[in-house]
This record gives sequence, structure tokens and C-alpha cells, in this order.
Amino acid sequence: MVFAVLGAGNGGQAMAAYLALQGYDVNLYNRTRERIKGVIKAGGIELNGVYKGFGKLRKITTKMEEAIAAAEIIMVVTPAVAHQYLAREISPFLKNGQRIVLNPGRTGGALEFYNVLKDSGCKADVIISEAQTFLYASRITGPAQVTVFGVKKRVAIAAFPSSRTRELVDDLFEVFPQFIPVENVLKTSLDNIGAVFHPAPTLLNMAWIETTAGKFTYYQQGITPSLAKILEELDQERMEVAYALGIEPLSACDWLRMSYDVKGRNLYELIQSNYHYQDIGAPATIKHRYIFEDVPMSLVPISSLGKQFKIQTPTIDMIINLANIVYQTDFWQKGRTVDSLGLKGLSKSEILRLVNVGVLDNVEVLPTNQHSIYQRIDDIIYKKYPENYQKEVE
Repeated sequence: MVFAVLGAGNGGQAMAAYLALQGYDVNLYNRTRERIKGVIKAGGIELNGVYKGFGKLRKITTKMEEAIAAAEIIMVVTPAVAHQYLAREISPFLKNGQRIVLNPGRTGGALEFYNVLKDSGCKADVIISEAQTFLYASRITGPAQVTVFGVKKRVAIAAFPSSRTRELVDDLFEVFPQFIPVENVLKTSLDNIGAVFHPAPTLLNMAWIETTAGKFTYYQQGITPSLAKILEELDQERMEVAYALGIEPLSACDWLRMSYDVKGRNLYELIQSNYHYQDIGAPATIKHRYIFEDVPMSLVPISSLGKQFKIQTPTIDMIINLANIVYQTDFWQKGRTVDSLGLKGLSKSEILRLVNVGVLDNVEVLPTNQHSIYQRIDDIIYKKYPENYQKEVE
């Protein structure tokens, strides 16, 4: 397979290097040349940490058409605020059969990407999907160098519509066995843990960030028992919105247990026991994607859905309003809403119908798979690789 990785930040460089190390042809795209000039000079990326080696890239470019021309799978690895731009840029060049994966979609990513492609007149038959979070904890550590500090054991993924999720996961399984299928993009969007872990700790540690240029560990020094209680309230409100839409959410605590196999009685203890977080530093400035991405693309759409279904989200709204004050902007206006996602005025059953089958009229809702996520991935492993089933389950 040929992969295109769109975005050459911390995550994009890590994913491109990993794929190249696995022997795949990889095209790396970035909007500006400045970010990739070191990679162009080196011809690839040196990967350190969990994975080690030099990933030689097939093509490194600022031209979208070149990046995706031969790609079967297009991995979008940018902050969610870039999704609209990328959808417009990619629209004229997409071909039937290509698969797009947003890593991650945050809240409503696949729906937004689909709407922009549709409004741009794109007719290509492509699969649009979103991961619930990003697979790696990674940071750029030098020109054409990136370090992967940790890899999540499982990452939920869904396609829009959900009737195409199995097709997508089959394509990705050999490369990314960590991707597990879930019901639909409402599940991936409303299990957006970045909404819980990113904006509030950044805002509530802003004095420390500004006075030390972020010289502390973001999770284990930045999240204290008191701050963790605020995160638990954010998490509870997120889950209440999910319940209102018929989605069984994963709590932040259970997500940490599932993703990193850590133990603890509460959110604070789970974060402190996660060794994958130990070397992740705080942002050097409060002008960071933890705010500019996760407030408008995570918290605002969750709050917007809450308002449509009469779910109170006072803690989420407080963090959004605090960000508005600090950054002197209106994230309510800039963020994704039920209107921009095409969900305004729709009932719960209509939204479920839309995400499951892709249309609203005269189509019955596909039945929701009631198996646990572990059973669903076991089913896929057994079907595709029966001889390796026992090994994979273990």
C-alpha cells in the first residue's frame, strides 16, 4: 500500500516514519515548506523511543495533488482546526476507493470533512473515518527526528457512514492492529478524551506555563488532585451528552486503563501511574493547540449538542468562557456546532440514522452491534487471520 500522511507536526512525522520503517511507501505533505525542509534534506525521518530507525520517505511535498495521487490510504495528522482547509484542498484530487482517516477527528471531524467535500462538489467514492484519539504520544526532537514516548494499546475508529467501518478496519489491520471498530462516529467523537485532558490543565496552569516557559511535566506535575476533580466534572458532562444520543461512553478513567494498561482508583492516580506520560512536557506557551484545537473543535461541539438535547454542561461552558477571556476571542463562534455539522434540529433517531447509513430519508437505522469492543476486534482477527487468533488475543 501507498500511504499519504498529511501534516508534518509531532504526530505526522511519527506516523510517516513508522509506516516507512514497516516497509510501506509513504508520501509526507505539509502546507508550508519550512516545517519539512529538514526532512527533505535528510530524505526521511529518524525515529527514536518506542521505535528506532530511519524511515526513508517516498515523497516529501507541499503539493496536495502529488501527496495523494498514488495513495490508497490518506492519514490526516493535523490539529482539527485544519480539517476544513484540508478537505477543500484535497477535494479536486480524490479518487474512488481512497480511504481518509482523521487522526484524530476530535468531536465531529468526519461529519465536518464530509460536509466540506460535499459542498466543494467532490463526487469521488471515498471512505471518511475518524480515530477517537491519536495513536502515539510523540514529539519532534530535532530536524528530521521524532521520539515516540508511548503507543496506545487500543484506539477506537469509525467511518462515516458506519456501514463502511468494517471495510476500513480490514484495510488497516495489518498496519495498525490497535484500531478497533466502534458503533459510529458519534462514539469516536463523544469519547474525545482530549476535550478533558487538554484545555483545562493548560488554562489552569497558565501562570506556571508563562513564568517557566512550560518547564514542568504536563500530566504528572500539571495535574494535581484538585485539578483532577475538575477534569472528572468535564468528563461526566461529556458522558451525559453521549448518553442523550444513545451512545455508551467510555470514561476517562476506563480510557486510561484500556489505552495504557495502568491502574488506579481515580483519575489522578491513573494519570500519575502512567509512565508513558512521564517525559511529556507542558506547552512552552499558552498559545497552543491544546486551546486553539480542543476548545473550538472538542468542547464547543459537545456543549452545542448538549444544548440541543437539553443537557447542562456548566463546567465545559466555564472552560470555554475562560478561554474566551484569556485569548480575547469568541470560541463559540469559531467552533463546530450542530449547525455546521449538519445536525441542527435533528432528533436522536435522525442523527443515528445519518451516522449509520449516511442519509436521512426512507432508510431504516442499521442495528447497533451490541458486542463489546473487545469481542468486535476478536471477530475481525478470527475472520481474517484464524491461524493467529490465539496469539493475537493473548
